[in-house]
Amino acid sequence: MNFIHTPVSGLEELRSVTQKDGSRFYSTPDGKDYPSVTTVVGWEKREFFKEWREKNAEESKRILANGTKVHEMVEDYLNNKEVERDNFRAYEQFTNLKSLLHNITDIRAQEVPLYSHLLGLAGRVDCVGCYNGVPSIIDFKTSKRLKSKDQVEDYFCQTTAYAIMWHQLTGEKISQIAILITTGYGDIQEYLEDPRNYVVPLKNKIDNYLRSCQ
Repeated sequence: MNFIHTPVSGLEELRSVTQKDGSRFYSTPDGKDYPSVTTVVGWEKREFFKEWREKNAEESKRILANGTKVHEMVEDYLNNKEVERDNFRAYEQFTNLKSLLHNITDIRAQEVPLYSHLLGLAGRVDCVGCYNGVPSIIDFKTSKRLKSKDQVEDYFCQTTAYAIMWHQLTGEKISQIAILITTGYGDIQEYLEDPRNYVVPLKNKIDNYLRSCQ
């Protein structure tokens, strides 16, 4: 399949800094420093995941490396490049995801930095394009097992933030968020949502983060 790209110009690269606690900040072109979307939406669970990583250091590194590799494979595939098969586990997860990737058309951006002065957030979006013909923020996730809708609310909030940022920076409205998940057991999941349904949960997460930083 040959994916068509109609990239948006004018999105500037952002400098990022990762602190010792794992939180990440981005500097906007006008000098504002904003926390990353992933830092803020996952703030309430940070201690749990920190403890887990400390107890399972090797497993944590393996999961992170595998997820990064799958993302690289997806990015190459969407860019019409040959996908390397140098990592069997990652390639298997990527292959399972391909049937969902074929729903993507009119790719506007991949792995570009976004920010919002309104939200006070910044981050890097996986993909912006049409999914099943609908303008969408598209996020790719790897998981050890299937996830219920309740378990992926942070993903919905994350992509809702990107939808708001994209609209503010480009003027293009995003009507849908698409979460595409590939597991280590050959399963795939597709969650499609209206970003308007997650504006309030996103605001609540931002407010909780700001309160904790006071």
